[in-house]
Amino acid sequence: MSTTPRPISEVATALGVPPKDVLPYGHDKAKIRARKPGGQSGKLVLVSAVTPTRAGEGKTTTSIGLVQGFARIGEKVCAALREPSLGPTFGLKGGATGGGRAVLTPADDINLHFTGDFHAISAANNLLAAMLDNHLQQGNALGIDPRTVLWRRVLDLNDRALRNVIVGLGGKMQGVPRETGFDITPASEVMAALCLAENAEDLRRRISRMLVALTYGGEPVTAKDLQAVGSMMVILKDTLDPNLVQTGEGVPVLVHGGPFANIAHGCNSVIATKTALSYADWVVTEAGFGFDLGAEKFFDIKCRSAGLDVSAVAIVATVRALKHHGGAQDYETPNPSAVEAGLANLEKHLESARALGIPTVVALNRFGSDTEDEITVVRGACDGWKVPFAVCDGFARGGEGGVALAEAVRDHASPEPLTPRFTYELSDPVKTKIEKIAHRFYGARNVVYTKEADKALAQFEALGYGDLPLCMAKTPASLSDDPMLAGRPRDFDITVRDAVLSAGPGFIVPLLGSILRMPGLSADPQAHRIDLVDGKVVNLR
Repeated sequence: MSTTPRPISEVATALGVPPKDVLPYGHDKAKIRARKPGGQSGKLVLVSAVTPTRAGEGKTTTSIGLVQGFARIGEKVCAALREPSLGPTFGLKGGATGGGRAVLTPADDINLHFTGDFHAISAANNLLAAMLDNHLQQGNALGIDPRTVLWRRVLDLNDRALRNVIVGLGGKMQGVPRETGFDITPASEVMAALCLAENAEDLRRRISRMLVALTYGGEPVTAKDLQAVGSMMVILKDTLDPNLVQTGEGVPVLVHGGPFANIAHGCNSVIATKTALSYADWVVTEAGFGFDLGAEKFFDIKCRSAGLDVSAVAIVATVRALKHHGGAQDYETPNPSAVEAGLANLEKHLESARALGIPTVVALNRFGSDTEDEITVVRGACDGWKVPFAVCDGFARGGEGGVALAEAVRDHASPEPLTPRFTYELSDPVKTKIEKIAHRFYGARNVVYTKEADKALAQFEALGYGDLPLCMAKTPASLSDDPMLAGRPRDFDITVRDAVLSAGPGFIVPLLGSILRMPGLSADPQAHRIDLVDGKVVNLR
């Protein structure tokens, strides 16, 4: 930490939040109950990235460095970021609160149980599952066909053994046996509904229409039909309020909602984003993984649903990621040639950003092993593409290291917020929407559909859901659906293996390639190293 964290009441006051709207959770975090009247006043900046390597490329660290840079140049700024999931925290990546001198505080609380939002989302989701199974047990008055149950339970941990399970075993009194499974909490419809809701009534509407099963006659059965909506709303009542914390330099940050971008829509909540926009002149938010995943969904789902306009995009690149996409196996050894070979990946994401019509800046998140020769390669490419470029050294230098990026974003942002050019029309056939995303954002040649995908998509359209946006579920490791294809693949096909309907939040989820909605732990997960030593959490990030 570069400074001693301020009491959260001081952070709220500096942002302009009235004391009556601040609900403290201890001295260092709080929930904010209301946005400032008057609607969006600030400029919204999206932070996205190139196709990342396994450990990520530091979008959160860059976002924090950027807001601290904005504060250093005298701008009133607030970040609006996602809450970390326990899955990656104990899995591959560790915590997700930044790094070095570009961090959130209290980092350990944010990375672990925080204010209980994830637990409430899991409980609400699983209450609906329990009420569904109880309905089957108690006579099945709605005539639900157990073979068509769509609603799965969730858990906020990586646990591959729970992907497919059978419930109801043990005899007549233990429930109706059926196949089901678990997803990770960030992939839950409840998470997505919370993150897209404008307010409590909007969340109620989204929960009410959640499709849980079909009847023997093929008719939809919803959460409203099961009389589960009221109880789910009670569980989620405090979860609607965004959480206020601060960076290590005291800059306010709203951390709220946490859908993954490979299997969900990858953006923090609309409520938090609009709350930040009502109080600050600049708001920095991020979308998960690369521009092909989180950013596409940010624009085509979140901005479309919430009516958000955007002033600028910052695409994070790292020397090590470009080396990876250039074919190098060693990220530490200087290799300007590999960096140059990997620039095709960055170029593809910039092409996608230009198609949206939003001013874009390349932010190079600097690592200690980067050389000036390697950075010069990236800077030269951006000059050739006529794209603004800035090095962000927030990890090592905090806000001072974020000033160059803040100035680049400020100087190149649109004077007036812009409505993005959406990738598809909602009225397009579902397959047309899929193909437009695959061609524009992935560079795919063709889209191939399995029989299961054809059947699912046809069923969704027949049930009246064909005009929903899409939430593509795809590997984050490649522009394609094959995680082994680095760089900028060409002449490849995308395979839609299956599709899932998320009627509550309001989108269809095409499943591409071998993507799964419940991750597993690696052979050497971060959970092997995390510990509590003398009352302090160690090795969390």
